[in-house]
Amino acid sequence: MHFTKPEWVMHKDSAKSDQHTKRLSIFSVHVHPDGSRIATGGLDAKIRIWSTKPILNPASELSGKPPKSLCTLTMHTGPVLTVRWAHSGRWLASGSDDETVMVWDHDPNARGKVWGTDDVNVEGWKPLKRLQGHESDVTDVAWSPTDRYLASVGLDSAVIIWCGYTLERLRKLDQHQGFVKGVCWDPVGEFMATQSDDRTVKIWKTTDWSLEAEVRKPFEDSPGSTFFRRLSWSPDGAHITASNATNNKGYVFIAAVITRNTWTSEISLVGHENTVEVACYNPHIFLRNPSAPISTSNICSVVALGADDRSVSVWQTKSARPLIVAKEVFERQIMDLSWSWDGMTLYAASSDGTIGAFQFDSSELEGIATHADQEQYLAKFGFVPPPLPEGYSHLSKQEPVTAPQAHQANGFVNNPSPEKVNILVAKRAPKDKKRATLVSSTGINVPTSGSAIPPGSVSAPVIRSNGSLGDGTPSNRPPMSQMHDVKSTSLAPSNFSGSSFPHPSEQTFGDSSMSSWARRAADLAHAAMELDAAPVDSFLNDQSISSISTLAKGKRKVSSVGDLADDMNPKGVKARTLGGDRPLEVHVPKPIAAWGTGPGRHPYANAGPGAWGSGSGMQEVLLPNPQLLSYVSSEVEGSGDVLEAKNIEENGTTEIALVSGKQTEWLDYLPSPALLVKATSSYCAVAMEDGTIHVYSHTGRRIMPTIALSAPCSVIEGCRNALLVMTVNGEVHSWNIKKQTANFPPTSIRTLYAASSSPNFRLVSAAVRENGAPIAHCSNGIVYSYDPSLLTWVKLADKWYADGSDFWQSRQRGNASTANRGIMTAIEGSISSPPDESAAEIPRPSWWSSALTLAHLETKLHATRLLDSPQEYKQALLVYAKKMADEGFRSKAEELVRELFGPVYWRPGKEENWNPSVAGLSKRDLLKDVLSVFARSKTLSSLAAQWQDTLKKATNDESFT
Repeated sequence: MHFTKPEWVMHKDSAKSDQHTKRLSIFSVHVHPDGSRIATGGLDAKIRIWSTKPILNPASELSGKPPKSLCTLTMHTGPVLTVRWAHSGRWLASGSDDETVMVWDHDPNARGKVWGTDDVNVEGWKPLKRLQGHESDVTDVAWSPTDRYLASVGLDSAVIIWCGYTLERLRKLDQHQGFVKGVCWDPVGEFMATQSDDRTVKIWKTTDWSLEAEVRKPFEDSPGSTFFRRLSWSPDGAHITASNATNNKGYVFIAAVITRNTWTSEISLVGHENTVEVACYNPHIFLRNPSAPISTSNICSVVALGADDRSVSVWQTKSARPLIVAKEVFERQIMDLSWSWDGMTLYAASSDGTIGAFQFDSSELEGIATHADQEQYLAKFGFVPPPLPEGYSHLSKQEPVTAPQAHQANGFVNNPSPEKVNILVAKRAPKDKKRATLVSSTGINVPTSGSAIPPGSVSAPVIRSNGSLGDGTPSNRPPMSQMHDVKSTSLAPSNFSGSSFPHPSEQTFGDSSMSSWARRAADLAHAAMELDAAPVDSFLNDQSISSISTLAKGKRKVSSVGDLADDMNPKGVKARTLGGDRPLEVHVPKPIAAWGTGPGRHPYANAGPGAWGSGSGMQEVLLPNPQLLSYVSSEVEGSGDVLEAKNIEENGTTEIALVSGKQTEWLDYLPSPALLVKATSSYCAVAMEDGTIHVYSHTGRRIMPTIALSAPCSVIEGCRNALLVMTVNGEVHSWNIKKQTANFPPTSIRTLYAASSSPNFRLVSAAVRENGAPIAHCSNGIVYSYDPSLLTWVKLADKWYADGSDFWQSRQRGNASTANRGIMTAIEGSISSPPDESAAEIPRPSWWSSALTLAHLETKLHATRLLDSPQEYKQALLVYAKKMADEGFRSKAEELVRELFGPVYWRPGKEENWNPSVAGLSKRDLLKDVLSVFARSKTLSSLAAQWQDTLKKATNDESFT
């Protein structure tokens, strides 16, 4: 076995100079089915595609041919957590922290320099479709064996099934009660498996998406601290190996092997010293005795494990010991693993920002069988896949078996058995078929999940193997490897007309002469640009749309002008942005003394706190009026883009613009001067002096109607999709911009002013959580939030507890770990003050400390629930349980247990008023941890034992009498 760790494969912080390059975490790696390239996803919100030949072949690495970096994809706005190639190799799916799944298609005309960076794309990939439906981070995606389906899972506890042809959403599965962090498919196609922080692996039937089974036993004590729970299905369909399992009450870290049909886990892979993060099976089946025929008893598999102990292990299921264990080859935990299609190379990605490649030879992985043998074996299951969408069909073609050229070109060791290699082919469009392209404002037309790929745009994958079993009997199961045979359309895979999907070694680099592949692509590009260029505006009327449709000569359906975006690019016309052609200027904010008396002035303008009031017909001003400046700005979360507002005093004009680097992406003009602006990863908001709020998308579209408030804005804050506005007269508004709804009815901060006994009471600062909960830090040392379910303000933290609570933040600061620094930790830290030594001399009642500690922790539990901070909620709950156990408060403890357990006869799916989760966590899972704390108390051990037995019976679905 040979191990390689290329230092040049990296995701870097673009804000750092080359001399101080910071290596960012890599969360996912996946190797292309032809073995020539890998894709990686990282913390920089980018997908990078690399050639494998320089990784595996030192001579290629030194020569620089083919280039190491092939492509950089930059459409995601958050860290890319998962990348997965389709089995056809034509499409790449990615999931991100930005709550979207992107599907990418090969585009030979998209090569060139990446805008805003020094990266150069030597091969092109374009966004085919943006799949929207998740409400939180997308942690994993997986294609079904024949690319019939695409599954995605995320931190919204949802599993979404998409059609692998139209990319429409088919089904949303929401039975998980915790973050879903892994998904895999049965190679037979009959089942799908998902793994979640609710400590279960769920098996789903692909025929009707019903729940086949739920596996809990090996995960009951598994920690919830891992980034992922990536599981894998063996290539013979017999087993699932699931990560993050434990033995011996959580003290032994294992990977659990789940058996098909019985769905039990009696086999464990033991040896890692920390939680297993990812499992990945070799795509080949192996023969225990290579000279014996293929049979169930003669089949074994090879599986790789990556763990938080920074090591990788490779196991062959016929042996009780691993084949290899690679320890400390990485500096941090393993995030992802991927085997090459020939089964001889394993790629690993680590959060330390590096990848490694393990190359095996045939003597180390003995008994490897061909994929044809595997297909023959899987056909014995007799599973008939569901029909394809209307307008799609499997087209079987007889092709001669060719040598595995892709593997030889990249330095792979050839398999001893013949392989069927699948060549990716796209149909050439007729030479007399002219194309035109309407260039969109972004330069790329990316359909979202709301628009389906029309039938006929993408035909079914073409079967490149002979489609029959070894004895000549036609198989009732489509071959596992296949390709998308496409017709030209903006939503279908690109219209490249060559005879094969190019390897990096075939592509043109530098000033070298064009290869045959490049010449064919150039010929196609020339043919596509034979139509004379026309002004962009000329395509915006019905008559021009009709003329464009005529160009297709009735051979394809034109559903909208936007569908032509990739087919019409006459003579290199560039996409335009509103205001993008003007030079940028440096602005220094200056106070504006007077704006004039025309439209836009508001009665509250320039009024200070205390103004107006009784008798004026207007509410008293509570919050300060923001000073009117000539320039205000806000940086977009997670990017260098800046939302700007310029109040031009000379001509009384207010201009709003979004600037990215040196480019103005869009601009707008408004009738009133701008006071405040706020930009998040989801929207841009501008607060005007006339009391209106304008909300834009990042492309400059108004995604909400203009909001009119009773007074100008004093505070504007945002987080993801949440927008918080506080007006100068104390009104408080919170909206979910994505859903275009209010998080709660308008309320007023006047209540807090009225409740204060201090005449100097004021609002110190304000913030908003992603769920829309406002956070108001006041001068009296109390932090408030508004509870929509109670329709009232509630206390989140009160420095009163600092005097007596054993668990106040300032007392715990010395031993607080990084994992514990959440929103509540920050809130308590903001109102903490140095210990008052004189207060220690004041005599206190004997129960003072216990009472204040319990009151503080109970307040913290309500606060973390309201602020949707599950990790802090769980931490506070366990500390609360320990305090009750130490004090021996049995009645309090029993009440807590009953609250978490709920109705005795409650079952998942049963209609009850009781909510089985709190702060996104399962109450009964929390109860298990609480009872473990109580079990160590002499006073509460009997209570814990009684309820542990009850909980076990409820988990096993036993009857109660």
